[in-house]
Amino acid sequence: MSVPEVIWRVQGVVRDRMDRALCARRAEPVDLTGVMKTRTPEKLTDGRMFGSQFDQLPGPHCPAAWRQIAATEADGIARRVLTIFDLHDCELGDPIRWNYEHKADRATPVGFAGEIDYRDYRVTGDCKFVWEPNRHHQLVTLGRAFRYTGDEHYARAVVDQLESWMEQCPFGTGMNWRSPLELGIRLINWVWALELIRPSAALTGDRLSRIVGVAYRHLWDITRKYSRFSSANNHLIGEAAGVYIGSSYFSALKSADAWRSEAKALLEREIVAQTHPDGGSREQALGYQLFVTQFFLLCGLAGRQQGDDFSAAYWSRLEALFGYLATMMDGGEVSPLYGDCDDGYVLTLGSSLGQPRALMAVGASLFLRGEFKALAGEWCEPGAWLLGEVGRTAYESIPAGDGRRPWVSRAMADSGYYVLRAGKDDAADRMNIVFDCGELGYGAIAAHGHADALSFTLRIGGRDVFVDPGTYDYFTYGEWRNYFRSTRAHNTVTVDGLDQSELLGSFLWGRRAEARCLRWAPSDDGGLVSGEQNGYTRLSDPVVHRRTIEMSGRCGEIVITDEFDASEDHDFAFRLHCGEHCLVERGGDDQFAVDYGGGRVTVAVDPRLSFELAMGSDEPNAGWVSRGYHRREPCTTLIGRCRHRGRLTLRTVVTMTTESCRRGRRADGVL
Repeated sequence: MSVPEVIWRVQGVVRDRMDRALCARRAEPVDLTGVMKTRTPEKLTDGRMFGSQFDQLPGPHCPAAWRQIAATEADGIARRVLTIFDLHDCELGDPIRWNYEHKADRATPVGFAGEIDYRDYRVTGDCKFVWEPNRHHQLVTLGRAFRYTGDEHYARAVVDQLESWMEQCPFGTGMNWRSPLELGIRLINWVWALELIRPSAALTGDRLSRIVGVAYRHLWDITRKYSRFSSANNHLIGEAAGVYIGSSYFSALKSADAWRSEAKALLEREIVAQTHPDGGSREQALGYQLFVTQFFLLCGLAGRQQGDDFSAAYWSRLEALFGYLATMMDGGEVSPLYGDCDDGYVLTLGSSLGQPRALMAVGASLFLRGEFKALAGEWCEPGAWLLGEVGRTAYESIPAGDGRRPWVSRAMADSGYYVLRAGKDDAADRMNIVFDCGELGYGAIAAHGHADALSFTLRIGGRDVFVDPGTYDYFTYGEWRNYFRSTRAHNTVTVDGLDQSELLGSFLWGRRAEARCLRWAPSDDGGLVSGEQNGYTRLSDPVVHRRTIEMSGRCGEIVITDEFDASEDHDFAFRLHCGEHCLVERGGDDQFAVDYGGGRVTVAVDPRLSFELAMGSDEPNAGWVSRGYHRREPCTTLIGRCRHRGRLTLRTVVTMTTESCRRGRRADGVL
């Protein structure tokens, strides 16, 4: 840790001690006279950042389904029922229990926020289950339903839930004042919800004044606690976005101009600092790229609408972020979600703004990119809320099929990911490999990286064959948190049972594997990529791992060659994690057949490896894939082991066949 970071952290400790002493006084309602430029009710908020698109919905181009779905979802929210990750139709209580971990069914601490250890499950339960309903995405859904229907019931529910929250969560106390990122996300959702219900009689001047006072506390607290140094990852982006949106909307606050200017400068800096020139996130976590893209997009649009546009460099890098996501899309999905992904998103505007098709539709309209439109398909509800009729017109002006990306191999060399492709983008036998030659993660702690250097994923015809198993958990199950980040949870090779990089904590790495690309030779039929990683050079007998992947679409063949430079004896374990829907058949000592639902591949493995199949195993952890936070399903994992002295070369050949397996799967995942 650097000296400046040590000083910053010491200052934070001193600040927290002062905050604790003043907590009770600051929890009192804010006297707006001292913090506002004006007390005129109609000037408490500033809706310029929204333009006129809210007044255009519902309109002639608004499908009835948008209104129906919003009303149905809002009805459940008004009844205080919510889905939180794998916790479906959770009853939040009447009144809603905001200081509560609903999955663990336990109250959370309500003392001074700075002293709550949110990472200790014994203290708080899983903090994500506490924070998710307190981000208040659901208030925006209620607001959208009000705009669609004019039903005051939805607007009253917004105000009632806000007042309930303010009563139970006084400033500086409890989990909901613990993380500045959570304050930032909540503030963005408050701004959207308030503007959506602005025409309602439920939002009286007195009620709005109370909300503005608490919004002021959000802004004031975030700006004192911006994440810095090793903590300055996606958290800093979300914090700055919350302040930019909040200070733009509550512009009558005396400090709003200064806060907005500081937040804008941070966003301008971080969009460059935290992303590669090719548009990939430096966190090496695709789920977090989807997350921060939303923050950057919302702030860029807000600035443009209110005459405070961001720089050309900002918009150029934002377009690159969209372009990177487009490269990673296959069959309407972004795949693989390498690195951490906790299902975080910023706004729900019909669908989560983090859904790839919705983002591509907005990106197509903004940047007039035909390839984005081809990936998006139809115009979407989030686009209508963000860009209005002007956005839809721009989207429709892009000719059908214009700029459609050819299905070709691509190098995202800055980020360290290489995509081998063969076939046509709409063909059932198109092949798609993503190969990881990138760094572990961002900054000093690489918090959201996985030990997955030289791993790869394979999709055929838009279906998963070999997968990245995902994230699953952060705080509840320490053993599973470590497993899903480990080298053995990825499609690569472990040496002596160790991870490539040293795992020191749930969001902390020690010595890191360094990976680099040695050769990139794309072709119109796939091509070749080769890389190496040095994570095992820390051993007393250093080992260097090189991997080469060759794809031939015409032959329907993929060859994986693993080479290890070593002198002494080592234990090697080669793994392939199949998609959860795959059926696996052992076809002899050195062959396996994998039915992926749209066809079959044959995997010819190196005869020096002794193979076993794992599926849904808890002892040891193996054979699992997670598609969302606290959601996991059994999958079949091929594990080949050998002990070898000196240099070693392993060869694996994956061949596509047209025959499909249609027999049933046994409990162990074998046909």
